[in-house]
Amino acid sequence: MQKEAVVASALSVRFSKQTVLDNVDFTVKQGEVFALLGGNGAGKSTALKTFLGTVKKDSGEAKVLGMSVDKDIDSIRAKIAYLPESVMLYGHLTGIENIQYFLSLANINRSDNDIEQALTRVALQPNAWHRSMSNYSKGMRQKTAIALALLREAPVLFLDEPTSGLDPNAIDEFNQLITTLSNEGTTVFMVTHDVYGACQIAHRIGLLDNGKIVGMFDRGEQSHIDTEIVHTAFSARNKR
Repeated sequence: MQKEAVVASALSVRFSKQTVLDNVDFTVKQGEVFALLGGNGAGKSTALKTFLGTVKKDSGEAKVLGMSVDKDIDSIRAKIAYLPESVMLYGHLTGIENIQYFLSLANINRSDNDIEQALTRVALQPNAWHRSMSNYSKGMRQKTAIALALLREAPVLFLDEPTSGLDPNAIDEFNQLITTLSNEGTTVFMVTHDVYGACQIAHRIGLLDNGKIVGMFDRGEQSHIDTEIVHTAFSARNKR
């Protein structure tokens, strides 16, 4: 039986008098790709930030790897990796130098060979490894950040709008990489408004609207979730 990696139980968040998350429930199993899908203002980024400990919940429960966000946030942060929509890396450093720097901040020692193997796994071309990050595309930056996550051996990967601004080839490469990581046991929790991308790589999709889960879609034994069904549900919510 797969263990629970990310759990929201009656999770609620309020900003002033506005309810942003309203009794949200979902469970993400270890090795699963779970997409929280919603339009602007649906509450999906708030949900993600609640698990990162940067947004305080008002009620309910949020757990990562069996640990409470309220009580064990430092332990949680040591075991997860987070890729924001705009990956924050240093433009004056090379890809390898960025990885070395962030590993040193986490007191993690990895050999040059380990770093090169990680960059190879994420399909970042060797001729880019020693170029400054200021010359990287968004897709290349994402690959570098994912290589860093691999080197940290993070069992859970949180992604915020991961395909926003990527060209079609970069999206395909990203989807293939996430699928590979999932097959190897990494849990992926992503928030997105990209219906097609979510349907291609997610095992399950939770549709969030006005802070509530209004639909849950499971691909079951299929290779992907039916895009038309999810798109219809998503569009119906966003036309109101």
